[in-house]
Amino acid sequence: MKFEGDELERVSFYKQVGVNSDIESTFNTQKAQIKKIIPHADIHHVGSSAIPNSFTKGDLDIQVRVSSKLFPIAVEELSKLYELNEGSIKTDEFRAFKDDTTTPPLGIQLTVFDSEFDFFWKFRDILLQNDKYRIEYDNLKREFDGKEMDKYRNAKNNFFNKIKQTKEYREL
Repeated sequence: MKFEGDELERVSFYKQVGVNSDIESTFNTQKAQIKKIIPHADIHHVGSSAIPNSFTKGDLDIQVRVSSKLFPIAVEELSKLYELNEGSIKTDEFRAFKDDTTTPPLGIQLTVFDSEFDFFWKFRDILLQNDKYRIEYDNLKREFDGKEMDKYRNAKNNFFNKIKQTKEYREL
């Protein structure tokens, strides 16, 4: 609940031209750290910063995929490196972490292989392979630029639920 005078969280985007070398460097550094503590993890740069020429908030999202057997160990190990993202859901197949002190700020999504939450890499691949979806997603971001984060998140969820129904998504 917000009271008069409280600031709403707003979202802002900028056009990323090509590949951002700072983001790639941070991704490679973080991937190496994660591989040291979870050697069998499958690690992906996901989110808009992984899509050249897209609109982005400028943060870095990383998906760490593990087996269900390895999930509790991965939660424990990632908790040593990153802060638990308290604003996100927590299940036996998904956990979110963050580090706002890195440049750029970092979000880590830990998922179990083939679980209902193992979709971040698929969305990245859909947007990389289908310019029409990337353009549609960029247009959604333009529409919500400078507006309330919660409203943007709802619209983003609707967009990705639509993507999940596509032939391209089902074929991944």
